[in-house]
Amino acid sequence: MTPEKKTALDYAAMGADTLIRKFTVNELPPKNRFHYHQGVFLSGMERVYFLTENKKYINYIKDWMDYYIDENGKIRFDEHERQFDDMQPAIMLFNLYKTTGDQRYKKVLDSFAPMVEMWPKNAQGGFWHKYDRPNQMWLDLLYMIGPYSVMYAHYFNRPYLFETIYRQMNLMRVNMTDPKTGLLCHAWDDSRMIEWCDKNTGLSQEFWGRAIGWYAVAIQDILDYLPADHCRRGEFISAGIDIINALIRFQDEETGLWYQVVDKGDRQGNWLETSCSCLYTYAIAKAIKNGFLHKSYAKYIHLAYDGIIKSLSFEGDNLIVSNICVGTGVGNLEFYFKRPTV
Repeated sequence: MTPEKKTALDYAAMGADTLIRKFTVNELPPKNRFHYHQGVFLSGMERVYFLTENKKYINYIKDWMDYYIDENGKIRFDEHERQFDDMQPAIMLFNLYKTTGDQRYKKVLDSFAPMVEMWPKNAQGGFWHKYDRPNQMWLDLLYMIGPYSVMYAHYFNRPYLFETIYRQMNLMRVNMTDPKTGLLCHAWDDSRMIEWCDKNTGLSQEFWGRAIGWYAVAIQDILDYLPADHCRRGEFISAGIDIINALIRFQDEETGLWYQVVDKGDRQGNWLETSCSCLYTYAIAKAIKNGFLHKSYAKYIHLAYDGIIKSLSFEGDNLIVSNICVGTGVGNLEFYFKRPTV
């Protein structure tokens, strides 16, 4: 097929196929770690499976899980007690447990729920990003633990987790939203102690693209499992609409993409970042599909999608996505501008 005749699902399948060709399950990076890097890739692969019903995709996911989960339902190379980043792949265990009945998967799911309940919190009830980041909330957190928590609440009748995740979202929305742009800062330290924060607000300085993407996508995915009559549903919907309305103001009109530091596209050293552009496109498209946004917003996702497709390249049959910022801590403008890409 010529590129203009490929569908979105074609590209998704090519991405999944590339991963399968390039990496055996034990080599999928980061090796020997149950981590969101693999979890994000594999959750995309899971979506491809749901749409195509091609079992090679679900078999790869199952093989990866079976490499990491031992016969007693324990995760090998276990580090997840100290950060939510190492719990995110659990979202794929719900489907595997439902289809296989394998109790090992249920044991992993059950082991994470008490950790969510007992996780260290700042004075306002916000989860620390990691054990070694006391009192800090990062936007990334809502994606890393939000979908798992509401799925667990949905499937295993733990409705209090809906309220737990609402509190995290609302603390971010209230404390991390910039009133001028509507964008959310990357991080917030309620104690005002960390060196990167404003000592009056506790906020970090910049609007990092992918962090806002995690927040926007998490809200849309959480809404899949929040009951239609839940008292917090309207607030999740409005939070999702607010961040989308903020983001569309900063879409690059020429390429359809967004910048690494979202509001500073005119600054020398800034650059168009693919992962945040993909996340925003997903969030806007899903909000339209679910009726939260008017269909007139489709112009933004069509422009973005075309820009993303034009940025892709191939190495033989392998699909290559470029200009992805590496995993990133919190910093100043130069810090984000100079982050390596993969």
